[in-house]
Amino acid sequence: MSKIDEVFSAVETGKAKIIAELVQSAIDAGEDPMEILNRGMVSAMSVIGERFSRGEAFVPEMLISARTMKKGVEVLKPYLAKDAVNSLGTAIIGTVQGDMHDIGKNLVAMMIESAGFEVVDLEVDVPLEQFVEAIAAHPNVRIVALSTLLTTTMPAMKQIVAGLNALENRDSFRIMVGGAPITEEFARQIGADGYSPDAAAAAALAKSLAS
Repeated sequence: MSKIDEVFSAVETGKAKIIAELVQSAIDAGEDPMEILNRGMVSAMSVIGERFSRGEAFVPEMLISARTMKKGVEVLKPYLAKDAVNSLGTAIIGTVQGDMHDIGKNLVAMMIESAGFEVVDLEVDVPLEQFVEAIAAHPNVRIVALSTLLTTTMPAMKQIVAGLNALENRDSFRIMVGGAPITEEFARQIGADGYSPDAAAAAALAKSLAS
């Protein structure tokens, strides 16, 4: 098994305790840092995401793998070009105003980060103004992702999307929405650019919207 294959296996199986050592070993053996990142870690997260979509993996497994990758990336960062780790741009994510749920949002944030975005997590109960401020503060924003778990906060999501659609720089980013009560039809009705039913799909959607 090659050094990169060892990294892949560790991310795939969530071996967080040994990932840093394996990544450093791959670097010391002369492996290309971008290959370690893409073939060793991003590819492993894609496999986990596909399994999740098929119902063969579950949220805890995805969280463990995502955390494992995060530890591996920390070792890689000094060896990568300045903007190589987050080459797809910035993604802003938050649970909309009135909703304090964050497990699904956190998982989506980790999956989007694994896909190659720099993630700005605004956490929960986020009003329109906070999204607007974050967009203004990060000129490389490509994705704005809104989450909610409650039907009672769907109007807040609609209001936030309307506010974001009114921004002068709206053409520079894409809006994606998700959460238990959200449907593709609702996303279309409120003017979002995309909807994802789960975290794995969210990562794929973010990449396609940003391309």
